[in-house]
Formats: sequence, structure tokens, C-alpha cells
Amino acid sequence: MKRTRSTPKSARLGASACEALLAARHAQPFAVLGPHTEADGSCSIGVLLPHATSVRAIDPSGQPIGESFVRLHPGGVFEGVIPRALARSYRLEIRWESGLSDVLEDPYRFFPSVGAYDLWLLGEGRHARPFEVLGATPCEHDGVVGTRFVAWAPNAARVSVVGDFNHWDARRYPMRALTAQGFWEIFLPGVGVGALYKFAIRTRDGRELPQKADPYARRSEFRPGTASIVATLPPPMAMSDARRQANALGAPLLIYEVHPGSWRRPHDGGRDFFDWDEFGERLAPYVAELGFTHVELLPITEHPFDGSWGYQPTGMYAVTARFGEPVGFRRFVERLHAAGIGVLVDWVPAHFPADAHGLAQFDGAPLYEYGDPREGVHRDWNTLIYDWRRPEVRNFLIGSALYWIERFGVDGLRVDAVASMLYRDYSRRPGEWLPNEHGGHENLEAIAFLRELNTAIGTACPGALMIAEESTSFPAVSRPPWMNGLGFHYKWNIGWMNDSLRYIARDPADRALHSRELSFGLVYAHTENFVLPVSHDEVVHGKRSLLGRMPGDRGERFANLRAYLGFMYAHPGKKLLFMGSEFAQEREWDHDRELDWSLLEDSAHAGIQSLIRELNRMVRENSALYAFDNEREGFEWLDVATQRSTAFAFLRRGPDDVMLVIVNFGRETLRNYRVGVPFPGRWRLRLDTAGPAGRRSKSEFVARRSPSCGQACSFGLEIGPLRAVFLTHEGQSAIST
Repeated sequence: MKRTRSTPKSARLGASACEALLAARHAQPFAVLGPHTEADGSCSIGVLLPHATSVRAIDPSGQPIGESFVRLHPGGVFEGVIPRALARSYRLEIRWESGLSDVLEDPYRFFPSVGAYDLWLLGEGRHARPFEVLGATPCEHDGVVGTRFVAWAPNAARVSVVGDFNHWDARRYPMRALTAQGFWEIFLPGVGVGALYKFAIRTRDGRELPQKADPYARRSEFRPGTASIVATLPPPMAMSDARRQANALGAPLLIYEVHPGSWRRPHDGGRDFFDWDEFGERLAPYVAELGFTHVELLPITEHPFDGSWGYQPTGMYAVTARFGEPVGFRRFVERLHAAGIGVLVDWVPAHFPADAHGLAQFDGAPLYEYGDPREGVHRDWNTLIYDWRRPEVRNFLIGSALYWIERFGVDGLRVDAVASMLYRDYSRRPGEWLPNEHGGHENLEAIAFLRELNTAIGTACPGALMIAEESTSFPAVSRPPWMNGLGFHYKWNIGWMNDSLRYIARDPADRALHSRELSFGLVYAHTENFVLPVSHDEVVHGKRSLLGRMPGDRGERFANLRAYLGFMYAHPGKKLLFMGSEFAQEREWDHDRELDWSLLEDSAHAGIQSLIRELNRMVRENSALYAFDNEREGFEWLDVATQRSTAFAFLRRGPDDVMLVIVNFGRETLRNYRVGVPFPGRWRLRLDTAGPAGRRSKSEFVARRSPSCGQACSFGLEIGPLRAVFLTHEGQSAIST
């Protein structure tokens, strides 16, 4: 009998199947679309092409195969018959309602492009590099060039790929469900790099969700667009021996923290931001000339809202489109490495925003986030908390960390908001949180995740740094997991930062009563590997700039700042300074404006910049100021300020050198100040934070065997107000000044 619209060759494409396809609710599209062998040995092909008027199959040479397909439904369901031998090599010749014609490959003629072993590892949450499989990957499959799309949506009834290549029509490319764990796949011939796409998801209860950006997207649209963009997987970038040495715990670590969008901005009137090449061209020589060893970038992952500074990301694998394409960021990293500067990036595995196009309720149910708001909602930030119990979520996050280090060559990650991860009651009142299985407030799955993360990075990327922003007294943050630690290399010393900034903001006349605010940090300075952070968080939200915190008139404010910076650089711990602080920015940081570079025309501001240059150089050239930062033997008190004094004196020790540091945080000159030292002979002034104008003529002092401060020798000197001085024994290699 001749086939008609109501009599398909196969029962697969009956009326109910056609209606389901056209309503974008068919759960198994590959069961009805594409080639299928019939009982008589022929091959029937089902196609779904809304707005097509005719369809026929052609062979690889372009010759027609059989008759035109039969239209089974006016909405665009067709069926044709071809020889079985051509079931995997035919193409479709299509005429559209517009009168135009196309020749297209049929996505439904291809076998799955993901292997069983990859699927097993993904299902277990143990794939070493999930980004190599999930997401959109340009590739060649069965000799045809296109893009493989793979998504994880276990609660979905249907997942489709939509994009500019199919007019964002969820009916066109429904994916196949590969496993019971919810991995969906389709290979789309002809879709290439630069194509815009999203996932259109239908839930099991029949809801069509807002179209979702790809969690594994390597590139995204520039805001306010939210689509993902097909991009190639960057090749690996091996870490050089020189970079590993520069990142070693015993090396100097001098970090310049930068927000790429507001360090400098174009003045051509048409753009908000420099691209990565322009940014790197300006940043690399500036940072190198000042002597910093590393830059730390505020998050460069995609985020919808500029005002989040990147700390509410929606694309954990996508370089934000604000500064150009991913390849530009690779060149940026290479440029800084060529200048001898390491690159750290802030990375946010604690939470994500609830934007409809993002991870929230990704497949219609809590997937990436905890389901119970007492676990899954950050009240402070109105964001959602990752569910670290799920192996697939842990795999997603650890894969992201590996991706930035392995594929872009960054030297390490500063992990944001670790304290909020560690405690279930973080910023919550009683009744707003759930205890762990033991009744405690620690988040056991977050602790396990952080250990797993740091172990994975240490194994796959030796030499890469992992730094925790952790503000509590949680123990062993920077100790390895085998010592019951979290496995970070460093932890931000936020206690030191809060105490020291509180002290320096006091009027000098009141400081003697509060000396413990500076000395207390040395009680615990060696319990962790610390970074001393004067970060972006300290120059916003009414806290004022670093200079703005200083008391007194203009001259005294600058002197206070210079003394504070001297104390910071002399204190055990690696150093971090936010951009603008190196030349005493007057106003608070504003992410919508570039820094006030014109301030460098003022000698006082230029003097702060010169001091930072000198301090960085002095640290790099004197192992006493960095080699034993994390060891007790690297620091020794000589004089701790009392209720009658604002002077601090101490020794910093290295493998073969000693640095004497004296800081006067008072307004009065300390005359004939006697300080104990371990060696007799000449001690030479290496740096005075007051600068050349504030130095006295005497820069060399002779220590004699006269005990003081617990040392066998001593000498007297005069220390002017609000300054720090650094001296070395003449037996050491000198530093030019």
C-alpha cells in the first residue's frame, strides 16, 4: 500500500510520536529519528524539520537516493526509505518554506561520541578532566566535522541543544540520554567555533525551564547576553622549572592584587575595558619594575554583574567576555611569565548566583546546590551553596581548578570564602542551619572536598599554589591532608590584617595602650603558612582607602602609611597589596573607574610607590625577610612596645643573614634608643621608610659587647617619629640603596 501521511513505514513515527516531537517532549528522540532497519531489510529515516516543505536523502557524491520523503505531520515530521548500506553516510537535501535550500548532515545518523569508560568515570564523579568530555567540544566524528554536546541533567525528561544554528528551537536537536546518571549527548555536524548555544530542558513534571547556559562552557557572550559560545579546548601549558621554583614555600612571595576592569581603562570613549593583550602590555612592565613576584587577579570566570567583582560566577570554565577571548588570556599569562611574574587567580567554589540561566535548579530540581535552604542558601549574598556531597559537583569544581592551571598556565588559585564553606552555621542564626551527622557545625563534606581538591592539584600540577581566604581559627588550613589539614599552601592572615589596621588607624598618642594589636599576631604567626593581605575588601564599603585610614594631617598620614608598610614587609608572612595602595590612592576603590594615576604627579604619592619598590627589592634580595616566614627561628623579638612606648624591634633571620628592624609608631623621636643585636661590629642602615628627606646623616652603627634585649651586643641610635628602619650586619652581602 502506498504510504501516506497517516501510514508511516514504521510504527515508531505514529501520530503520538509526531505530536511528542513537535511539542519538544519526546524522551527518546534517537528511537524515532535517524536511520532504523526495518523487517524487510530496508532503512527508514525519520526527520524533524519544522518549516521544511520537502526532504530527500542524497549520497556522499550528492546524488539523490530514492524518492522524496513523505510528510507525516504538517508540523515538519518526514520519513524516507534508503538502502541499508547508506544508513551511516547519507545527507539531507532540504527545501524550506522561504524557498531556500540546504544540504545538511543528519545528527541522528551518528552513534554516540562519548565512550563507555568516560561515562562510567563521569557517573562516579571521578573523571580526572571532565571538561574534556562535558560541554561543547569541536571535533571530527565518523569523518564529519562538527561539535559534540554533552550535558548532565539527571532530573530532565528532555534536553535539547538550541542556538543560532537552529533558531533557538527546542524541537530541533533533542539529545540522547546515555546513562541512568543523566548524561545527555548529541553530535551536531557543521556547528563550529563561535556558535552561540544553550540547553533547553524539560522537567519530568512537564515544565519548560528558562534556557540554560552550559556549566562547562569555555566561552560566553558579553553581558547582558547569557549564551554560551562553542570554543576549542586549549592545549595544556606545562609549568616550567623556573615557575615551580618561584612558587616554592621558601621563595619570596610579593603579590599585587588586581581587578582587570578598573586598573586602567581605555580613554577612546567607545570601550569599558582593555582586552587581555592591551592589559598585559601595560601591567607586566609596571609590576616587574616595582618588584612584585606575582599578580593576583580578581575572578576572571564569567559573571553577569560587574558589581560582584566576579565573586558570583556563572561560568566556572569560561574566561569572562569583558576582556576578550580565552586565547587572549593565555597570551596574558605567557606575557607575565616572560616578565618573570607569576599569575594567581581568585576562584570561587563556595557559592553561585541564582540567575535563571545559570546553575540554579539546572534541570528543574536542586542539582549543583543543596536542596534545603538551611544548607543551600547564603543569606548574606543571596546566593546558592554547592552541594559538595554530590560526586559530580565535586568533579565539576575540581575539574575547573585543574582547567585554569593546566590549560592557561596560571600559577595557582586563591580560593574565596573558605570560612563560609567550613561551617554550617556561618552567618546563620539558631534554627537557620542543620548540624552535621555528628551534631556539630562543621561542614564535613566541604572539608572533604577541599582536601580532595588540594590533593588533586598537588598530584596533577606540582608547583601550583593553593591559597585559602579563611578568616577563622579552623586548624591546619595550610597543612597537608595526611596531617589532618586541608592541604592549602597558604592561608590569608585576616586576623593580622584586622588588628594591624585597627592599630594604625589610632592616633599615635593612643597607640601605646594598644600595642597588643600588633604583637599578638606573632603568637600564632607560625601555626600556618600565612599571607598578609591588604586586599580589595579593605578599601571599599566605607572602610576608606589605606591612606584614608591614617590619622593626622597630610604629612602625618603619609608617614603613618610608610611606617605601616615597613612593618608589614618586615613581619613574617608573604605579602599581598591591592592595586592603588602602592601609590596611596586617596579614595576608595570603585570597580567602575580606573585608578587615579594622576596622583603620581604628587611627590608624596610617588614616594609611596618608590618605597614599595624598595621594600620589594629588599625582600627579594634578603632571605632573612622570606626564607623562614613560616618557621619560629625566622623571627625574634627584641623590644615589644609597652604602655609607655610605641617602639617595636625584632630580628628576622634567614639561612645566612639577619635583618634588624625597628619601628617607631609614635610622634616623638626616640633618642639614644638602645637595641640588642647578636653580633658586634658595624650595622648598616639599609632602608628608612621616611625616605631620603627624613634620614639622618648617620647610616652606620657600631655594636659592642654590652648585653641588651637578650642579646650579647648592642648599640644606640636615634629613631625619628613614624618610621621603620632596616639594618644589616656588615658581614652580610650589601644591598645597594
